[in-house]
Amino acid sequence: MTRLRAICTAVALVCASGQVFADTASHNASAEAFLTLAHADKLGTPVYAQVQQMFAQRFEQTQAPASKKPLLDTYQAKANAALDQAIGWNKLKPDMLKLYTDNFSESELKDLVAFYQSPLGKKVLEKMPQLTQQSAQMTQAKLESAVPVVNKLLEDMTNELTPAKAAAPAAKKKP
Repeated sequence: MTRLRAICTAVALVCASGQVFADTASHNASAEAFLTLAHADKLGTPVYAQVQQMFAQRFEQTQAPASKKPLLDTYQAKANAALDQAIGWNKLKPDMLKLYTDNFSESELKDLVAFYQSPLGKKVLEKMPQLTQQSAQMTQAKLESAVPVVNKLLEDMTNELTPAKAAAPAAKKKP
């Protein structure tokens, strides 16, 4: 009787683990569908562009002759390969799947997929990079007015924290 109970328990565990695996695979598939719609594989594109621009600017700063352009191309290709090793989609995808499956249920991911397949969802996907960039520019522009105030506060705090340094030159002047 105990042996039969152990066999039944083992069978139940195997069936349950199969269901968990199926649920995980389905959850991952929903996350992958969302990431595909959201063009997550393009997340690194701005980084690649920025690195390419850095190399081009350095090339220009060195005033290298046009005949050296193949050297620039070679180094840009090497930089792309290094970026592929660090942030290529094949490197990011497993972590991104885990990030989304950890934070969204399968049902929520399916709802996100349905939304992003809708006309409004497609518009959000299309407009979001532009809106994010414009929002960052607006914030930066407004932040500029606070920079002098913050710098002055930092200077005042530094002066209060280091009165000995401020008093030391005055003390030297009084022989």
